[in-house]
Amino acid sequence: MIGRTLGLYFARRFAAAVGLIFFACVGLIMLVDFLEMARRTADRENVSAAMVALVTLYRAPAFTEQLLPFAVLFGGIATFVLLSRRLELVVARAVGLSVWQFIAPPVLVAFLIGVFATTVFNPLSADFKERANQLESEIFGGSGTLLGPSKDDFWVRQQSVDGQAIIQAAASSQGGRQLSTVVVYEFDRHDRLMERVEARSATLGEGAWILRDARVLIPGQDLQHFDTYEIATNLDPSQVQDSLIAPETVPFWQLPSAIRSAEQAGFGATRYRLQLQSLLARPLLLVAMVLIAAVVGLRVFRFGGVGQTILGGVAAGFLLYVGTKLAEDLGDAGIVHPVAAAWFPAVAGIVMGAVILLYREDG
Repeated sequence: MIGRTLGLYFARRFAAAVGLIFFACVGLIMLVDFLEMARRTADRENVSAAMVALVTLYRAPAFTEQLLPFAVLFGGIATFVLLSRRLELVVARAVGLSVWQFIAPPVLVAFLIGVFATTVFNPLSADFKERANQLESEIFGGSGTLLGPSKDDFWVRQQSVDGQAIIQAAASSQGGRQLSTVVVYEFDRHDRLMERVEARSATLGEGAWILRDARVLIPGQDLQHFDTYEIATNLDPSQVQDSLIAPETVPFWQLPSAIRSAEQAGFGATRYRLQLQSLLARPLLLVAMVLIAAVVGLRVFRFGGVGQTILGGVAAGFLLYVGTKLAEDLGDAGIVHPVAAAWFPAVAGIVMGAVILLYREDG
């Protein structure tokens, strides 16, 4: 077994490289996002720089969750390249250490990072994502009604005593009970449009949506304004959850209950199952990134060529990213079981990395 001092040294070097790359990319992403948000809100007098900065801060964790595997990959490559070029791995091999022994500390660190990201960082990211949606709805309130629906809007169809209604919302919170920037299209039993209602917010009450600051447009009549306006509904929070709550905004610890609620209400819970399994597989995905980094980074020790190493790392990360997204899309469409879609990229990456290392190091 590798000594404690040497193991801690390798672990610290790996953690420092991952942290440096991660936080540097986070800073760059937040700067670009802040500038883009400032550009979009330049013509809005009631939006201050502090509010734009707050939205940027709330949006950052959701972006950085996608960044973490690449930070681990390139952090691992940088660590192994530097250790090779400084001949520290030569010394490690000279005392009889195998490749499996000196990559064990980075693998353990990556696994712990994955556990932390799933159990602690993801709930924080989900909470911040929901806050960002609410703030954006307040800043761009009415944009969905003036400029048409956004691709990020939430939609739900309901059937009530008054007929059918389609509800569009820019953001949702409190498990689907609270909607922001709402547009409701109400139809009669013959599918003819009865009225269009625009409201700043909507709250799901007992048997009705309670809309606030509502504007009601009925064909052939003048526009009417109401402080509160009710629309009958037969839905409850568990029934609207699958349509109004994006899986990314559900914290890890609440996903099992979200799955049960969706199934009890008769809705499909595939998206929630896929999100849960993806989060459970994240530690192994980061381990796979370390093994791929070892395959790429340790090549310098034997053959040299830093440029080829960087290019190989980029290609490996891109292929694994594409494979992960493809598996998630197949799982989301119901073609592949969520467990297989979430775990296959991580398992395939670990197997591929281990096989290549076995071939190179042990013949």
